[in-house]
Amino acid sequence: MPDTTGTTDTTGTTTGARYRELGTEQKLAVLLAEERELDHDSFDLDDAWAVGSWLRATALERGLGVGFAVSFGEQRVFHAATPGSGAVNDAWLERKFRVVRHFAHSTLAVRTQYEVGGSTFDEAAALDPRQYQAAGGGFPLVVRGSLIGAVGVSGLEMHDDHALVVEALRAHRASRP
Repeated sequence: MPDTTGTTDTTGTTTGARYRELGTEQKLAVLLAEERELDHDSFDLDDAWAVGSWLRATALERGLGVGFAVSFGEQRVFHAATPGSGAVNDAWLERKFRVVRHFAHSTLAVRTQYEVGGSTFDEAAALDPRQYQAAGGGFPLVVRGSLIGAVGVSGLEMHDDHALVVEALRAHRASRP
């Protein structure tokens, strides 16, 4: 079976193209499998720093203009941006984090779940779109099945935002003993 996760292309650039190529039901299955895969045994402030630092270094290396953050509940424990991003990315991050906290799933999974049901998040969620946005790039931080926070990226196409977060969490997991 081909790799259907958002990872990197042959140039090393994060790509969400694989998500865009999937049908909605298959995409939802992949997104939920990622969430199960990235459930952590532990995740503390040092881990938040490591993931955030990886995001910054990778975004700079690839020339990506993004804002990114890690939160524990309502507390922002890491936040940074690269050239080409702006305050609008911070606003998007906050709206994405609200969706993660509300649904305990990635923003792309929430969006896709509504699409599977034949609707859209904005039409059916009954949440203020100025406060909640189910655009890819918000991902739940889960420790042993419990939501503790979120990791988010804003500034790319939504599938690419999501893919970069997943890549960061996988890289962090691979670096741990």
